[in-house]
Amino acid sequence: MESQNDILMMYLRVSQHLSRLFRCHLEKLQLTFPQALVLNVLGQEGPLPISVLAERTGSANSTVSGIVDRLERLGLAQRERSGRDRRVVYVAATEKYLLLRGQADADIWDYFSSILDSMDGGERRMVAEALLCLDQALLKKESEHAGTEAGEAGCSGPCGKHG
Repeated sequence: MESQNDILMMYLRVSQHLSRLFRCHLEKLQLTFPQALVLNVLGQEGPLPISVLAERTGSANSTVSGIVDRLERLGLAQRERSGRDRRVVYVAATEKYLLLRGQADADIWDYFSSILDSMDGGERRMVAEALLCLDQALLKKESEHAGTEAGEAGCSGPCGKHG
């Protein structure tokens, strides 16, 4: 059985590999990771108010607003006023982004597929099950942390923002 330290080190190595892959790919597209994250949410969910976009990306409204400013200058996003309530501004991905996204998805998925294709079905299943277990454990811990944070003025959680 692997020690907790071994598991953490394996996780960090895999994260580094994926980070390098995405960083290299995003450089080709001339995007930062936060810009790509905002565009990905817009591409999946359609036009959203800044506040919802900030929530979906785990960022502050002001941060997302700055990212949207840069994406507008690149022609990849645009702000649109709501027809029903002129105070509400939506952010939408542009046609230029949708074309770029098609190219980007193909590159990332092709590369990742080639890695998975080098594994047999049992290995892929094992990776998927392990990632699902890790995701569920992280979600549980996050939920417990949020409950503690809501019930107390501060917490001693891993985020370093409290307590």
